[in-house]
Amino acid sequence: MSSVGGNEERWSRLVATCLVGGVVFGLSIWGLYAAAAAAQSPSSPRSWNITSSFKNKKKSKKKKPIRVYMDGCFDMMHYGHCNALRQARALGDQLVVGVVSDAEIIANKGPPVTPLHERMIMVQAVKWVDEVISDAPYAITEDFMKKLFEEYKIDYIIHGDDPCVLPDGTDAYALAKKAGRYKQIKRTEGVSSTDIVGRMLLCVRERSVSDKPQHSSLQRQFSHGHSQKFEDGVSAGGTRVSHFLPTSRRIVQFSNGKGPGPDARIIYIDGAFDLFHAGHVEILRVARGLGDFLLVGIHTDQTVSAKRGAHRPIMNLHERSLSVLACRYVDEVIIGAPWEISKDMITTFNIFLVVHGTVAESNDFQKEQDNPYAVPLSLGIFKVLESPLDITTMTIIKRIVSNQEAYQKRNEKKAESERRYYEDKTYVSGD
Repeated sequence: MSSVGGNEERWSRLVATCLVGGVVFGLSIWGLYAAAAAAQSPSSPRSWNITSSFKNKKKSKKKKPIRVYMDGCFDMMHYGHCNALRQARALGDQLVVGVVSDAEIIANKGPPVTPLHERMIMVQAVKWVDEVISDAPYAITEDFMKKLFEEYKIDYIIHGDDPCVLPDGTDAYALAKKAGRYKQIKRTEGVSSTDIVGRMLLCVRERSVSDKPQHSSLQRQFSHGHSQKFEDGVSAGGTRVSHFLPTSRRIVQFSNGKGPGPDARIIYIDGAFDLFHAGHVEILRVARGLGDFLLVGIHTDQTVSAKRGAHRPIMNLHERSLSVLACRYVDEVIIGAPWEISKDMITTFNIFLVVHGTVAESNDFQKEQDNPYAVPLSLGIFKVLESPLDITTMTIIKRIVSNQEAYQKRNEKKAESERRYYEDKTYVSGD
């Protein structure tokens, strides 16, 4: 009886051991299956691993950036140029800009107001520009287009919806269009280099007629588009009255959209920044290098007129603000900044240092009874910076005056194409 019981006990243990072993073995097999299933696609379990590996390789391989090219004279560079570059940059990942040589401009349009080295400074300072090519041709030739595609790896050539016609009447971008590598953007209304030169020419003519303070300013006539002398929309010199329509959306597009960090050293510089030029760009570059955040105060039209004369500014407050905002060295602007810097303003904006350049239209501020920088001076946070370039807004105006006849002819030549553009103008989507 005891031997039977012993056998039964041994048999029970054997069965239990087998059962446990079977469960463990089964679980191991199931685990291996589950792991394999997890690594497979339900729809195609055999081919997924190859596809997955290919996809992972594709992800690890860096995507080729889309490079776009835009060229121009960029003479008397203004916010219209900047907006064109902004739109062009939005069509790709990298924007390469060609700056036309002085010789090419003279041959195709007439003498430029700003020489090549100044125009290069201006274009390089635009926040949407990644690379600049100097001495670009006015027209896209076969050889240059091949160079763009092969050497500079350009995918598309960009231009505005306004026609660019060569002296022989042909389209400057015909080859790019034929190659299927051309894209178009919308022209920015209300301003052109021709228009700005015309404003200055008119300024010269009007000053010869009247220098009285009550004489209407050139800027108001052009920026608001209502002058009794130019009711047809085009001046005697062939310059169309500006119809610039500032919008909050355009300001947002030009803005960085970022404020200073909690410990940022905020540098403040103010001025008219009329006819935004290379001298402005270079002093802003130097100022930005002194801190972490550059805040730029732009004076009102009324303030500029009171300090510079009835015919100033040439560009109105919103035009000047957009030009400054487009500069890569600028983080924020105050549109309509006060002439005098108060302690409250310094506290409000947490200003670390107030700066001013050595080259300016007027450096007599320290001799004035009401020194606009008296407060920052008393706080020990005012510094005069050595200006890299000896250029002011008056420098630009004097260039026009000294060669008035040539620029008058240039504007009259351009007037006909401008007139045709506005007569044939149709709606173009985009911004």
